[in-house]
Amino acid sequence: MRGFTRRSWLGGWLGLAAAPAGAQTRPAPRRPAPAGLLPLVMLDPGHGGADPGAIGPRGTQEKRITLLLAQELRRALEAGGRCRVALTRSRDAFLPLARRVEMAREQEAALLLSLHADALPGPQAAQVRGASVYTLAEQASDALAAALARRENQADLAGGLRLPSVPPEVQRILLSLMRQETRIASERLARLAIQALEGDVPLLPQPLRRAGFVVLKAPDVPAALVECGFLSHPLDEALLNRADHRTKLVTALAQGVHAFLGRRQVT
Repeated sequence: MRGFTRRSWLGGWLGLAAAPAGAQTRPAPRRPAPAGLLPLVMLDPGHGGADPGAIGPRGTQEKRITLLLAQELRRALEAGGRCRVALTRSRDAFLPLARRVEMAREQEAALLLSLHADALPGPQAAQVRGASVYTLAEQASDALAAALARRENQADLAGGLRLPSVPPEVQRILLSLMRQETRIASERLARLAIQALEGDVPLLPQPLRRAGFVVLKAPDVPAALVECGFLSHPLDEALLNRADHRTKLVTALAQGVHAFLGRRQVT
């Protein structure tokens, strides 16, 4: 199914679902993507503007680190020549979470990668460090994941897919199928990112985690959230301010993205 968008996939199903009972129907032909049009990777630097995100002991702001990482990752991905790249924000500006998701959906991104560098309060601040990758789940995989999601989520996705006029039960089935497909692809993206990070970047124990991050809730765009480290930990804060460490992060994440694009079943 390479070369078809999720919207064309949904459209094919809807064409069948809306057909009169007993009619002889065939799946609607799916048009391949225009020749030479590379898949789009949407990078989402967390926070921005009046929202600095986490702040490290030495004053490092998450919004600055995530924008640096996104810009550096964009250059690495574009140099590979396998995808187009867009950023949800390219400057120090506030952007609601729902809008970040909408941008990925409007541009029919092949994936959304949200970049963060969180901080923990209290005694945990000096104990927990390392990168981790999150996918969407109704219930968090652990208390740390739940706490991170609560801090990140300030708005929820408003609206949804604009479906043609079909019975509500058909809509529910189609959306369920699409969400399941997207969830599987998101898990694959996260695992590939972790595999690429291993060995070069310190990782949190059990680095693959799940929580209800709003920015991961697009039903039709595979998405993962990368916590590149904890600004609350002095070692992580120092590393994230070093260009050589960010290069390691960016190189690994670009490798994971390229591996995902090479294996994806639906674009």
